[in-house]
Amino acid sequence: MRNRRWTIYGKMIATAVLAVLLVRALLVTSCFIPSSGMENSLYRGEGVLVSKWSYGLRLPFPSWIGYHRLLPSQPERGDVVLFNNPMPVCYHERLEQRELFISRCAGLPGDTLMLNKELTVVAGEIFSPDSKELYVYPSSDEEILLKALDSLGLTGNPLVGYAGGGNYIRSFSHYEFYLVSQRVGDVIPFAPLNSEGKQEKHPFVVPAKGKPVKVYPWNVRLLCNTILSHENRKADVSNDTLYIDGKQVTEFTFSKDYFWMVSNDPVNINDSRLFGFVPEDHLVGKAWRIWYPACKERFFQRVH
Repeated sequence: MRNRRWTIYGKMIATAVLAVLLVRALLVTSCFIPSSGMENSLYRGEGVLVSKWSYGLRLPFPSWIGYHRLLPSQPERGDVVLFNNPMPVCYHERLEQRELFISRCAGLPGDTLMLNKELTVVAGEIFSPDSKELYVYPSSDEEILLKALDSLGLTGNPLVGYAGGGNYIRSFSHYEFYLVSQRVGDVIPFAPLNSEGKQEKHPFVVPAKGKPVKVYPWNVRLLCNTILSHENRKADVSNDTLYIDGKQVTEFTFSKDYFWMVSNDPVNINDSRLFGFVPEDHLVGKAWRIWYPACKERFFQRVH
């Protein structure tokens, strides 16, 4: 009788363990928030349930059987997403065993984001590298500018007007102005005619599967790191020029969708400012509810 009772208990325990493993493998997983990067949405030490079906179920052991996802869908902008570390210390570490990060999705595949030198998203107008802007500069620097334009092959760029105080006005695309400002440095004090600080941010396209992304001096290293880490191609940068498998390229077509992740706290850089674009196969799921709260009022609240 006693042996039979222990057999029943053993089956009950095994069934419970199996049920928990199946739930964690197929429905939800859990993680603890290690830092203050997502305050005031999630606080350090809180336990969070993550829905594995939010973007389609990533089948287990992708490093062994390849990346597959059942009923795939994309995150929405603003989602709080759990994902594997895109920049591990050892790239031979299996994807499913890598450290987990949790951040907010700020850029979807194909989006254009305006980022500053620190790769922080800057609010305001989104413009393309070919968009034109009027710049004012001292007429006394005209000879220096003409030499710079000639060396860059931008000779077809005439004056468009005159401003007060003996200043000239010339039109540059965002890309042209970047090249010119890099060439002349601080020698010529350019100033945008109609807006301030536009040259302090640049448009970055979030790579989308099957769509070419143009290479510019401000995005070349980010693209190079992404290609090396996630596209399994040899890539290198020399003098702001991208080389793939030893050949110079001006654009690259990616084989995966990528996302740009940000922290709520701009000081915490455990986001895309540190590890760049996050590939689709690294996504685990969407943060769902808080099961271990920082205070009792937050118990089982939805994550926003």
